[in-house]
This record gives sequence, structure tokens and C-alpha cells, in this order.
Amino acid sequence: MSEQPIIIRRKKKAAKGHHGGAWKIAFADFMTALMALFLVLWVLSNAGKGDKEAIAQYFSTPLLVALAHGDKSSASTSAIPGGGTDPNVSQGERVRKPPRSSRLSSEERRHLQALKQRLEDAVERDPKLRELKQQIAIELSPEGLRVQLLDTDKRPMFELGSAKVAPYMSQLLRTFAPVLNELRNRIQISGHTDSHPYAGGEATYSNWELSADRAKASRQELVAGGLDPDKLLRVSGMSDRIRLRGAGPYDAANRRIEIIVLDSQVAQRILDQDEYGIQAPPGSDHEPVSAPAQTPQ
Repeated sequence: MSEQPIIIRRKKKAAKGHHGGAWKIAFADFMTALMALFLVLWVLSNAGKGDKEAIAQYFSTPLLVALAHGDKSSASTSAIPGGGTDPNVSQGERVRKPPRSSRLSSEERRHLQALKQRLEDAVERDPKLRELKQQIAIELSPEGLRVQLLDTDKRPMFELGSAKVAPYMSQLLRTFAPVLNELRNRIQISGHTDSHPYAGGEATYSNWELSADRAKASRQELVAGGLDPDKLLRVSGMSDRIRLRGAGPYDAANRRIEIIVLDSQVAQRILDQDEYGIQAPPGSDHEPVSAPAQTPQ
């Protein structure tokens, strides 16, 4: 009888792979970063006030400004310009954008609308002034209440080619004066002409001088009628540079006096000269400047 062979099966144990020590590198990096953090905290705790401000300024400087070696003191603290409650102001850079056309506040509009009605009533009460209704245009504008006194060929407000006020124009201005005193708003007056060239040309007496003289003559009539002189903010001559809406260059209606009862915010911007970031020099007098003019009518 033959003997069967005995078979012994032995399982081979797989050898464990070597980890390579990668965790040691990660741990070393972590410890290095931690030590750097503690070092920075220790330096900051021992830094003076000036050093801390310099460090804060360094980190608040936008990257583009730093790369271009820009002015850190005037740079914005934000990478995104603007922000804040006022969209016209860019925080940090302190740049004021030119404001858009302002709108009258509801209270200001109400006061100016009431003033418009009182001016119209003053014209209606006087039979002589009532004849001038077609030459008087009163309307609200973004600057305030605009009163325009227009010429016609048949009934000019001034003598031909001069700043001598016609009698009915004088009466009209003196009637308006006490009514304009009712509000505290400042007033500006501008003279306008048509485009007919003045005899003698620009080198002598021109439309610039004529429109300025007519604006000043209107101011004198208003003050003579009782207008508070301190309410006047600006008196100027505009020549033929700003035509009446819808009028041709030689139309008589371009020869006009424009009185604006200014919105309080508009008046303040004129006083501050802040609309374009311009400020008057310290100690200088802010006086109205009369511009030149251009028309013989």
C-alpha cells in the first residue's frame, strides 16, 4: 500500500511598504509656519506706534499702486474704488466726481413754486405790467427759480445798443424786488444779447460789455426797489453765448435778463467753488465777475 504525500500550504505574508517619512516634511512645514507666526506677533507686540502705522499703511496699499510706486498716503484703502453712503466720493482717494444735475428737494420746490405764484400775481395786479406778460417767463429749473425778461422788437427792455433801462422794465424790476426778498435764497443775474455784432468790433465795446452792463443796470434797479444787496451772489454778462431755447441767433428774445433764485445747495457750491474741487485762496474776496457781451441791440 502506497503512502500519500503530505502537502503543507503556507501563506506568504506580504511585506509592508516603507512610508518614506512624508509626514515629517509636512510637520516640519507646519512648525516653521507656526514659529514664523509667533515671531511676527512678538515683533508687533514690541513695535512702537509709528512702526505699527507704517505696517498698516503698507498692507492697506493696493497691489497696483505699490507696483507702480504710487503715493501710498493718497491711495484707497480698498481694491474696489468708491463705496460708502455717497457714490460721488471715492473713499481714501478723496476724489469728488462732478455731480450730476441736481434736483430740487421737495421743500425747496414748494417754496420756489410759491414764490413763482407771488411774482405772477404781482404782474397781474398791475395793469401796466400785465401788458408785459408775454415777455416774462418764470419756471423751475435744477438751479432754482428762473425768471427771464425778454426783449421784443416792438417793446425792448433797454434802449437800442445801450444799458439804459426802459421805464416799464424799471417798474417791473422794482415790483419784483420786495417779492424776491421773501425767501432767503441767493440770487444771480445774467445779461444776454443776440448775435448781431456791435459796431466797432470785439476790440472796443462789444456784446460782452453790453450784456454785462445790462445785468449791472438790472441789479441797480432791483436794489433801488428794495432788494437786499447781500442776497446777490453773482452778476455776469454772457453775450450771445447762450441762446433762448428755440430761438435763432438773431432773434430779439435772445436779448434778455435772466434772474435765478438759486437753490440753497447750488448757491453753496458756487460759494465753495467745490463743484470741480477748486477752492478760493485764503483771504481772497469772492466777488461776482462780470463777463463780456456781444450785440448792438
